[in-house]
Amino acid sequence: MHPMLKPALRRAWRGRNTVQFGVTRAHAVKLGPVDIATGSFLELLDGTRGLPLLREEARALNLSAPQVDTLVRRLADAGLIDDVRAGGPEADALRNRTDVLERQRPDLASLSVVHPEPGGGLRRLAARRSMRVQVRGAGRVGAAIAAVLSGSGVGRVEVLDGGLAEPSDVTPGGLPATAVGERRDTAARQLVRRSAVGPAPRATETAAAGTRGSGVPALGDSANGGPGLSLVVVAPRDGLAVYAPDPRTAETWIASGIPHLYAGVIEATGVVGPLVLPGGTACAGCLALTRADRDPQWPRMLAQWRSGRRNAVQACDLGLATAVAGLAAAHALAFLDGELPATTGARWEAALPLLDWRSEQIGAHLRCSCGAGGHTEGERTSVLDAAHDTMAG
Repeated sequence: MHPMLKPALRRAWRGRNTVQFGVTRAHAVKLGPVDIATGSFLELLDGTRGLPLLREEARALNLSAPQVDTLVRRLADAGLIDDVRAGGPEADALRNRTDVLERQRPDLASLSVVHPEPGGGLRRLAARRSMRVQVRGAGRVGAAIAAVLSGSGVGRVEVLDGGLAEPSDVTPGGLPATAVGERRDTAARQLVRRSAVGPAPRATETAAAGTRGSGVPALGDSANGGPGLSLVVVAPRDGLAVYAPDPRTAETWIASGIPHLYAGVIEATGVVGPLVLPGGTACAGCLALTRADRDPQWPRMLAQWRSGRRNAVQACDLGLATAVAGLAAAHALAFLDGELPATTGARWEAALPLLDWRSEQIGAHLRCSCGAGGHTEGERTSVLDAAHDTMAG
């Protein structure tokens, strides 16, 4: 072990005997009491020394080997220690890709803060390279999501959409102006390649990696011998298909156990979620049945909206679309890194002009064929815990 204090956490003395690591309430940790010798020892934790050398140099500070081991263990338990050599073979391979790693230093710093175990940040960053995500939609929201996922190190990002790119599809973080008139899927693939931090891993490499790293299961059919789908992000240009998704489009994902996340904008309202874990959380079918229970006229109106004029201009403000894409990509990455983000079984909405983000839990419906409603609350919690354990590896 070559311990290093996590450089992403700013350090400050709260007083003569207490050190605080971190600024924000979410991740700040206080350590005390810290005497002069211990404070000096902290300066040695820069990743250049292994434990034997640290014990040896600590003698000059009148710190014994057991004291050194106890302090390092205490810091590690508090999530303050990283290990510059930990993370496994995939992390070692990423360390050798200095061009890729230099570009992803901010991502690695963030992961090191969020995941406390030594080497956990680099292990998850390396694991992203073996993952395959499909984004359904290449409009203002979907294209930006695909670009962020690719730029965040996801090895294979596929974008599905039809038709030709229009001027209204162009965004600073999505399709460029030069894409107008091209096939949307072709333009999106070019965007993904430009956004990537390095060449996509070979199919044999990603297939061999399997579920190592964060442990997100790769489900569904694999293409060209590559990995199965770790996640589908549903971000169609028509926001109605996110606000009121057609359960039939998700039948294959439900049957195959493929997690999927909805994101889009409709009538100046941003929508992110739910993240559906098939069999564990509410799906599009649950949402449709629940709405019909609350409002018997909802199916009648929905049928009219779906069959209405398709060439109407979408009320999709660029700032809101960018915010939705960023939030959805962040939730997708949290899931891929082994967490269950706040969109799991829930939907987040914000409407212009106030942009007050609010969340709503979406309950599993007993009559839905997805099976999530057939669990008791305890059983459903067990399903989610099992999914979390599988992802965390």
